[in-house]
Amino acid sequence: MRNILLTISYDGTDFCGWQRQDGLQTVRTVQGALEDALEKIHGSKTILYGSGRTDSGVHACAQAANFFSPVESIPLERYPLILNNLLPHDVRVMSAQEVAADFNARFSATSRVYRYFMCADDVPSASSMRYVWHIKRMPHMQKLNALASCLRGELDCAAFAASGDASVSTNRYIESARFFTQQTQGLFPVGNLVVFEIEANAFLWKMVRSITGTIMQLEKQGAADDALQRILETHDRKRAGVTAPPHGLFLWHVKFDGIRRHV
Repeated sequence: MRNILLTISYDGTDFCGWQRQDGLQTVRTVQGALEDALEKIHGSKTILYGSGRTDSGVHACAQAANFFSPVESIPLERYPLILNNLLPHDVRVMSAQEVAADFNARFSATSRVYRYFMCADDVPSASSMRYVWHIKRMPHMQKLNALASCLRGELDCAAFAASGDASVSTNRYIESARFFTQQTQGLFPVGNLVVFEIEANAFLWKMVRSITGTIMQLEKQGAADDALQRILETHDRKRAGVTAPPHGLFLWHVKFDGIRRHV
């Protein structure tokens, strides 16, 4: 039996997140759509193991998920084509590769990279509205990065966990966090983009959106450079700011070649 790893992109707008919700047949999830397609190929239920969950409305450029295929006759390179013919238009399998039998997309991942996109233009293009948070102004980039400079190393991130997070520990190891700008043009122009990129071994529920919203709020208020650090040290979500909307967030990349930290 082959263990196959898929790289998946999806527009999360019309999904209730990544995770299949058993017993709720009318709830549309990315995992559910993929498992339905795999069942049609294999003729039996196939479980897909994702590298992590994304919430309702959150997108992915390179989600990673693996499954065990009982069918040896399908060439590996055919899986993306076959699956994409069965999947809805807002989910695409970008690639497939065979991995070791003990590989698991969740537990073998060493870090996840998220990017949050914000449009600073007065009027964003209609085509971008599903994928950016319209902040309507260009923030002070040096201030944003000064505020985010505390997001390094082993941290208790309880101040940025949503109510109801079921994690055993609120500690996470953050590899890096930075803000940068980029100009976009072409078929779907967005204009002036502000991008927040953060990489960590794992994330708490709504953690990236909470951090993003809090930093943007602090910058707008002209807060001191250590304001986020002081919020972090309280371990109190009530001290943090707003939660950024889901549609600007993308699971950008999943890494398997770094240092394996705690979950």
